Amino acid sequence: MQLTKYEIYHENKCHTPLDFPYNTYLCTIPLDFSAVNIHWHEEVEIIVIKKGTGIVSVNLTEYKVCEGDAVFVMSGQLHSISQLENSTMEYENILFRPSMLKATGSDLCWEQFISPLISSEKTICPLICADKMIESGIAEYIQKIDKLCDEKSAGYQIAVKGYLYLMLHRLVSEIGETFSQISQKNIDKIKTILSYVEQHYSENITVEEAAELCFYSKSYFMKFFKESMGVSFINYLNDYRLETAANMLRAADDNILEIACACGFDNLSYFNRSFKKKYKITPGKYRKGK
Repeated sequence: MQLTKYEIYHENKCHTPLDFPYNTYLCTIPLDFSAVNIHWHEEVEIIVIKKGTGIVSVNLTEYKVCEGDAVFVMSGQLHSISQLENSTMEYENILFRPSMLKATGSDLCWEQFISPLISSEKTICPLICADKMIESGIAEYIQKIDKLCDEKSAGYQIAVKGYLYLMLHRLVSEIGETFSQISQKNIDKIKTILSYVEQHYSENITVEEAAELCFYSKSYFMKFFKESMGVSFINYLNDYRLETAANMLRAADDNILEIACACGFDNLSYFNRSFKKKYKITPGKYRKGK
């Protein structure tokens, strides 16, 4: 079965060139895709809202964003992007590897300022509103970086790194440690659960097994997961399986029963009902739409 990998949790995909690990994507929700599901990666991600409104979640906290706002997602932070009601949102996705800003040998700037910020040891609010973006100069830096990347004149990479340093300086010196976040211990537990689901969704995963991963009782785990993710563990697991099945229907030629079984559904009628409830269409008709 040849599948397009359903990347939802810990992304191993390389988003940036190896020789200069910086890249930009322009996206629109829901025109390009309905949502960017919860995941994390090693790159720093800056989500710059160009038009419209939407929802960006960072480490399980949701932020309503609008034109001119930016969200800074540091390395390893859980994040997702979704539609706000029926609104359309255009945004620029900037990604770069932290390693491009680290000098070899002893580096005071990295050790005292950049690394604590990127690793979330220094806690800042991810959302920077439009007014603060302008006031701090970060909006101007991003515009200049975009222009440099479009023109690609000789040595443009040097200037891009320079503006990234200036942006991080503004975050360190002006934004400051003013943010109270969910504990890293709880974030790590959620990551453990999400990774387990990604690896074992085709198997019979029970609430008890998931609770053991966190060293919680079943009842406490159910409360913890619902409060953290906004849905019950079982609903989340079923939704993950259905989205994986939808991906398989578009990418593979296996019959629907085989796909249902591969996604952890041992009852074809239940799979068909659940799929139609989520996508408002049967699995067969969904496949024909590819």
